[in-house]
Amino acid sequence: MDIIEQNMLEVHNPFNNELLEILPGDNRVSVLEAISRAEQYDYHLTGWQRYEILNQLCFLIEAHRKELKKIISLESGKTLSDADLEVTRAYQAFLLSAEEAKRINGELVPLDAVVGIEKGLAMVTREPVGIVAAITPFNFPLNLVAHKVGPALAANNPVIVKPSESTPITAIRLMELLHEAGLPEEMMQVVVGEPEWIVDIFCTDDRIRKISFTGSTDTGKKICHKAGLKAVSMELGGNDPMVILSDADIDAAIPIAVDGAYGNNGQRCTSIKRFVIEECIADRFIDRFVDVTRKLRVGDQLDPTVNIGPLINETAAKTVRNRIEATVKDGADLLCGGRRQGALLWPTVLDNVRNNSPLVARETFGPVAPFIRVKDFDQAIDVVNDTSYGLQSGVFTNDLCKAKAAASRIRAGGVMINRAPGFRAEHLPFGGIKNSGVGREGIKYAVDAMTYTKTIVM
Repeated sequence: MDIIEQNMLEVHNPFNNELLEILPGDNRVSVLEAISRAEQYDYHLTGWQRYEILNQLCFLIEAHRKELKKIISLESGKTLSDADLEVTRAYQAFLLSAEEAKRINGELVPLDAVVGIEKGLAMVTREPVGIVAAITPFNFPLNLVAHKVGPALAANNPVIVKPSESTPITAIRLMELLHEAGLPEEMMQVVVGEPEWIVDIFCTDDRIRKISFTGSTDTGKKICHKAGLKAVSMELGGNDPMVILSDADIDAAIPIAVDGAYGNNGQRCTSIKRFVIEECIADRFIDRFVDVTRKLRVGDQLDPTVNIGPLINETAAKTVRNRIEATVKDGADLLCGGRRQGALLWPTVLDNVRNNSPLVARETFGPVAPFIRVKDFDQAIDVVNDTSYGLQSGVFTNDLCKAKAAASRIRAGGVMINRAPGFRAEHLPFGGIKNSGVGREGIKYAVDAMTYTKTIVM
């Protein structure tokens, strides 16, 4: 096997390109050694012991909150307030994982339910699936790691994390805290470097028994193609709409809409990618939305007065800016924003956008708010479903019948009524259909997916 020489990985602050840290990148030998170390775990930890370790980690996360918040903000570009929220969510994810470590139950099945077996008993137990490879993106460098590591450890699996090469520092710090909490070193490791060849090892090495991936749809499809008979969970892209119906409470909807479009600098798979709004209230709603947008401050993410920090890098900002320009050429009206400076992109509102325009035909990661006008409820649902994605959606209405109809007719993994599509709670199932993925996250559901059933007949 060819050996890739060790390369040094530079991590930069996306706001000013300041060098934050230089990390030694892994090569093929070191990744294979990490898998071998994970193989050495003998599954000796009891549910109670795993609970105590994960519970202790929660205390350490809270004790190191300021440090973690700053690391997240520096390497990802998200504002301090968004980073603080991420620490809180990761804390909750690990707390729930700790509880689930004590709840991995089986069941007894009487054999006399079928003809010819009057005596006997079957036991169905849940066993750890084996080594889990967790591949995570840049936009939530702590919480998306938590949603893979927490359930893996709760289910008694060793886990190897491949974080984004843009934001590896947070994952490494989390690993250190887990080891400090008492976790055996072979149960959690972090490998860093260019993703293509590391992911290839995860897919082709039979010692890896499950791959949990969050990232782009194209990459997810490649992983599924290569992974063969391994278990996979794919949390992929989204084109999440927020539907504003004519009977919606606009006063309640505006702040939720603004946060849903621009929170985390618009870099969320569940950010509002499309506003689908009934024509009769569009002018009134959009005018107010633009007024709020123009008051948002853009700049250094470490400045507590800043609402929107940089995108993950300048290339990402250029991509979003190019899509804005292409959508304007496609007939949309640019109402505000659109300015780019380095990795900074000012929050942007576009009206009269078509559902197949460059900005909304594919997943766009950035602080943009494209408005698509529709004549009525039925057309709104048609527009919502006219996409290859199906992650989450939001519907604002005060009509219970329309709310129920929307929940039934929208083809997505989640429908949020009078909430933005980005709503997520750590204990709820989360995931999409179509090109948005397979499987579900959410602690209990991820624990189930990181075990397999064993049938024992007495």
